[in-house]
Amino acid sequence: MTDREAERLMVFTEKLAVNAGAILKKSFNRRHDIRYKGRIDPVTEADLKSEKFITDNILNNYPEHEILTEEGSAVGQKSPYRWVIDPLDGTVNYAHAFPVYCVSIALEYKGEIVLGAVYDPQLEELFRARKGAGAYLNRKKIHVSGERVLKRALLATGFAYDIGTARRNNLGLFARMAKKAEGIRRLGSAALDLCWLAAGRLDGFWELKLHPWDTAAAKLIVEEAGGKITRFNGEKYSIFEKEILASNGKLHPALKKVLRG
Repeated sequence: MTDREAERLMVFTEKLAVNAGAILKKSFNRRHDIRYKGRIDPVTEADLKSEKFITDNILNNYPEHEILTEEGSAVGQKSPYRWVIDPLDGTVNYAHAFPVYCVSIALEYKGEIVLGAVYDPQLEELFRARKGAGAYLNRKKIHVSGERVLKRALLATGFAYDIGTARRNNLGLFARMAKKAEGIRRLGSAALDLCWLAAGRLDGFWELKLHPWDTAAAKLIVEEAGGKITRFNGEKYSIFEKEILASNGKLHPALKKVLRG
């Protein structure tokens, strides 16, 4: 992929995320048609509208590309190019009119994430990154925090939809980390958690059982902002892994130690 092609695809992705976000914002704080994939795993009509808008635009402009998306799973044909999409990250928040949600769109080329955009419609904040070109919030370049001390760190985490039934959940890890950090926030959108880490608003993040579309775009944004993402044990992270540890880099050893118990 040439730099010119990558920049053209980046602009396309940014516009797609912002316009999909406008669809979500238009229906925010209204009554929704909700169905449940699990006990606490909802899907609204807004998820589906946003997803259809994004996939239709991709297939109309790049019919040879593959798409992996939350509600529709895989569509399109096998290709070196694969879009990884969450049309509405933070559906529980959205369904309750809690204003923390976003659109997340990433593009892989030959198995590597090369660009990503995460858009927060409520704050009109567009986080974006292109491989090797840095990370940005709207027009401003962003960087992770410089915090080195865990007891002064503000962290974020989340809980999987199977928290009520699964033997492995995040409750014990949360309790341990709460005793070590200055504070922990549970915002309900992993993509925004990671983007806020990239922007220096948070110093670290961990979670279990996320899906590829939850982290694909934000992973690149964090890394391009100077952050570090691994598995809990420090090994290489893939968007298909079921555990993620992200930090400003400086706090990574301390966070790993707590997660190991």
